[in-house]
Amino acid sequence: MDYVQQRVAQAASNTDASSSSLFTPLNAILLSLLLYTAYTFLKPTPPPSLPREEPATVFRTFTPRTLLPYNGENGMPVYLAVRGRVFDVTRGRNFYGPGGPYANFAGRDASRGLACGSFDEDMLTKDLDGPLDTLADLGAEEMEALRGWEERFEEKYLVVGRLVAVGEEGAREDGGQEKA
Repeated sequence: MDYVQQRVAQAASNTDASSSSLFTPLNAILLSLLLYTAYTFLKPTPPPSLPREEPATVFRTFTPRTLLPYNGENGMPVYLAVRGRVFDVTRGRNFYGPGGPYANFAGRDASRGLACGSFDEDMLTKDLDGPLDTLADLGAEEMEALRGWEERFEEKYLVVGRLVAVGEEGAREDGGQEKA
């Protein structure tokens, strides 16, 4: 019986030694790495989020005076007009908004300045209540440059209205919306 007790005691001491050799710091690190890897592969993916929808834009008729507030200041969007069409260039605020290189075109008819490649204030219409600039005195090269700018705006920005002179058909001083 002594032999059996010795063997049981020896077997018990061997299992303690073998079980303690399993719980080494290296094995603990490897186990945690294995569990983390399994978690990252098996965790559920979050549901896809829908892109945020832009608010609907109403096509409006602007006069030079009603377009003027849309210069990007005081939280307003940035609009500019090219050949009678008003573009929302708010996404390009760094260029067309306050402090940008084209900031003087914000809220204005930029047609002449873009055609001539000039960003000077004298390219802008001074009389906001007068007739629109017909651009009749521009040469073929300047008109081609203007068409290039207009195409660029068509590709990148949304047309939100049209620019008309004060008193023209459809122009309202309150910047009214067009009726469908």
